[in-house]
Amino acid sequence: MNATSWVRRDLLGIADLSAAEIELILDTAESFREVSERPIKKVPTLRGRTVLNLFFEASTRTRSSFEIAEKRLSADSVNFSASTSGLKKGESLIDTALNLQAMSPDLIVIRHAHPGVPHMLAERVEAGVINAGDGAHEHPTQALLDAFTIRQHKGGFEGLKVSIIGDIEHSRVVRSNILLLTKMGAEVTVAGPRTMMPVDVESLGVRAVYSLEEALRGTDVVMMLRVQLERQAKMNFPSVREYFELFGLTRARLKAAKRDVILMHPGPMNRGVEIASDVAEGKYSVILEQVANGVAVRMAVLYLLSGVHQEVG
Repeated sequence: MNATSWVRRDLLGIADLSAAEIELILDTAESFREVSERPIKKVPTLRGRTVLNLFFEASTRTRSSFEIAEKRLSADSVNFSASTSGLKKGESLIDTALNLQAMSPDLIVIRHAHPGVPHMLAERVEAGVINAGDGAHEHPTQALLDAFTIRQHKGGFEGLKVSIIGDIEHSRVVRSNILLLTKMGAEVTVAGPRTMMPVDVESLGVRAVYSLEEALRGTDVVMMLRVQLERQAKMNFPSVREYFELFGLTRARLKAAKRDVILMHPGPMNRGVEIASDVAEGKYSVILEQVANGVAVRMAVLYLLSGVHQEVG
């Protein structure tokens, strides 16, 4: 598959993508990664295109990554602030979207606390819609940048053992990663306290365990997750200290993994809760590489969804 055969207008979730489409995004990101290494980090690819960034939830990495990606592609970025919009005056999200569409944007990047909002938006606007995270549902570009990082270090996915550890129940990152990694042939294990594990998680094609040691044994990739207290009605474990004792990643515990293991985290990290500082900054960590790769992956997504490649082709 090549860029000229890409026909999607929206990126709403990993579930919608084929393995070939995922590979195309990763290959395209590889070509854009070099832009970030130039003295002048800019190409004219999306000159004249307008991208609206609608973030209804707090974000550091994702929002900044999209904004940098847009600027490096020479797109015109408009950052929408929910706190100063008509939404504060009672305007519905649909009316807000229709008013924004009237300004003729080419792409809309949206993050929202409620699952399904990007899908609803995509049904009502002509612009392409990119899901930057919807509730505990999906976070497709995070999974794509994680996959890009894994492929850089491991060469591929077939038969790769990946362990995702932490708050499985409340994470949109884990759902997107499970969908992507299993689709690409990886063997995924999820681990965490029983109170943070969906009862039907194995129906997604993963193995569920409740011991950190078992999850780490012989794994190629370790992905630690933050405990998302903001998505829990109450804290689902006795104390932070007890959580770290049972599921916190330390150097001693990481020895159970393969010798060439890589350590990942989507951020933000809670040091001393799910991960020790010396592990987060240690030789196995690729956490900052994930952040850097996020720009290239989002450049690829913006490029493919903009349709520029079809015009050139």
